[in-house]
Amino acid sequence: MDVNKTVGQPISRLEGKLKVTGAAKYAAEYQVENLLHGYVVNSPITKGKIINIDIAKALAIPGVIDVLSHKNRTKLAWFDVQYTDMDAPPGTVFKPLHNENILYNGQPIALVVAEDFETARYASTQITFEFEQEAFETNLQNNTEKGRPAKKGFATALKPPPPPPTGDFDKAYGQAAVKVEAEFKHGTEHHNPIELFATTTVYKGKGKLTIYDKTQGTINNQLYVANIFGLHYKDVRVLAPFVGGGFGAGLRPQYQLFLCVMAALHLKRNVRVVLDRKQMFSFSHRPPAIQKMRFASDINGRMTALGHSVYAETSNFEDYTEPTANWSHKLYPSPNTLFEHNIVPLDVYTPMDMRAPGGSTALHAIECTMDELAHKLKIDPLELRLINYSEMDPSSKKPYTSKALRECYLQAAEKFGWSNRNPEPRATMRGNKLVGYGMATGIWDAFQFPARVEAMITKDGKLVLNNATTDIGTGTLTVMTQIAADELGLSLEEVDFQYGDSKKPFSMFQGGSAITSSTGVAIVVAAKALRKKLLKKAAQMENSPFKNASDEEVIFNGGNLHLKNEPGTYVSLKNIIAFNKGKAIKTTNMGKPHMLKLRKYSLATHSASFVEVEVDQDLGTVTVTRAVTAVAAGKIINPKTAKSQISGSMIWGISKALHEETIMDDHFGKYINTNLGEYHIPVHADIGQLDVIFAEERDELINEIGTKGVGEIGLVGMPAAISNAIFNATGKRIYKLPIHFDELI
Repeated sequence: MDVNKTVGQPISRLEGKLKVTGAAKYAAEYQVENLLHGYVVNSPITKGKIINIDIAKALAIPGVIDVLSHKNRTKLAWFDVQYTDMDAPPGTVFKPLHNENILYNGQPIALVVAEDFETARYASTQITFEFEQEAFETNLQNNTEKGRPAKKGFATALKPPPPPPTGDFDKAYGQAAVKVEAEFKHGTEHHNPIELFATTTVYKGKGKLTIYDKTQGTINNQLYVANIFGLHYKDVRVLAPFVGGGFGAGLRPQYQLFLCVMAALHLKRNVRVVLDRKQMFSFSHRPPAIQKMRFASDINGRMTALGHSVYAETSNFEDYTEPTANWSHKLYPSPNTLFEHNIVPLDVYTPMDMRAPGGSTALHAIECTMDELAHKLKIDPLELRLINYSEMDPSSKKPYTSKALRECYLQAAEKFGWSNRNPEPRATMRGNKLVGYGMATGIWDAFQFPARVEAMITKDGKLVLNNATTDIGTGTLTVMTQIAADELGLSLEEVDFQYGDSKKPFSMFQGGSAITSSTGVAIVVAAKALRKKLLKKAAQMENSPFKNASDEEVIFNGGNLHLKNEPGTYVSLKNIIAFNKGKAIKTTNMGKPHMLKLRKYSLATHSASFVEVEVDQDLGTVTVTRAVTAVAAGKIINPKTAKSQISGSMIWGISKALHEETIMDDHFGKYINTNLGEYHIPVHADIGQLDVIFAEERDELINEIGTKGVGEIGLVGMPAAISNAIFNATGKRIYKLPIHFDELI
């Protein structure tokens, strides 16, 4: 009997109409009675102390309720532990309004609460601060001598340090037939999702709160609020059914959440705090990095030495780090390696995970170095990668659960027309434009986190699932509904996946391209348990043909339970529930990685990106005319949403390579382009033709549904491919990102 399957079909987003019509409500859009509005005041100095605060003028303004600062804030229940949330790095978490000390420019130093937003914002300009300033350091390049390895902590499992050295790197590099040494510089980037960070806190009395928050982790923020304010977890409910972009900015609780909850508890009122666009630059950035690369090969192109040393920024109070030097050896085998990652504490806010943290920074340097090595060897860049292709992870000597990178190379190269590439730089013209081809490899972790799902069949025969995960615009609602529908043989309309609520069963934050493989697996586990319960109940019905049927002998389809060998023999799910006296049949189950089995393997997603650029001979302006990315990510649940994820990543890759950078003025220790007019991101006219290919990759080992994440893999190879194409077009090798036209004139 055929069962209609939705997995693998290009289903449009189920919540799409709600979003495009404005019916979907975001954190700052919920209608709440007697709502007060808070406006954050940020520090204009970079380091020092607050000597005095004069709030008299602000309090005199009609409609102003209170001004909170370190002098009059609510007493906190900060635990004396390192971590207050699941993504906190080692160190001392930043505590808003904790004391008079200023740790970085833009630090929140007061919250004005008023009857409306405009009054609160105006009142913030009427507060007078007296500061005692101290010397500060915000320049990475000038402080590399302070570099040191990061302390180990809770996040080390997800962000491991570089692997130990192998062989004799210095000797091998010194004696190598062909070698490349280069230093790459990567600028600061700030998260700028369309939805501003916002929190609406509904005060329920007796320490009970309902919080609408922009977050990638409802339970993470629930734990954070409860820990800090000494509340019972069950009394804190965090809701985030719709999130207007996250990209890592919402992995950690941001300071507007803290300030909003503090004001609500202090005033025993409902409060909303929304950050403006400029304030979005006061936290949450990808750290600048300096990477020193030393790659060497024999005369035939086989790698003999890999050296990758990194200096990256962190704050003076937390040791943020991201895997950067780790990736070279996961791609390319070499008997001699040396990898280092040093963090440099500066007077800035702690950097944060930004889409493909570490990977997108690393792969730019790695893949540009490989391109330069190929040029020296006079070997095609694609051929050099195939010469050094490894079916296993060279860094761990473990086989990958699956690896279809070779197929990515070949399929993308054919689609792109790589064989037409002229290897001679500055040799291909199109009118007044220099034309160049470039390519690069991509790799990213295939994460899976534990997750719990409650699954139930209701009296009307519908399947309802509950999980606390969010949907940050990636299509999570749609994909989870597809997985669940297929497991119980139902249509999408008969499945209700409920999410974005900390009261629901456990989910980690949505990050690391992990949620499909986490919550999706939990749905499969719960569905299997639910099928057994339904079969058991069906077997108890009078004269039941299912009395002695095993799990393997039945099939679920069209809202019915059938005997596989007698399709005409069935019972409806509605009748099973009716037999259960109308009570829903439910189960709650945990999905988790198979750690014992998987420890023998390496887990990764792979990609290959090919890019064509045009560079104006006179102006130096760069246009990415077309790009192809092929991805090997196991089973693709929804090709439409998955393609959207890769296309979006490719666009971010273009942005990272050519547009996006926050400029620090080290004289003042502040970012100077804190708006979308001067923080450049690509517009429609900047994006040419983008093609996405999913190479077939069956992975029977990685998890119950054979999936790997696609949220980040499309980004990692693009900046290097663009940089390599620019070299092919112009003959100029640019060792920094972003690449500006003045460097190409």
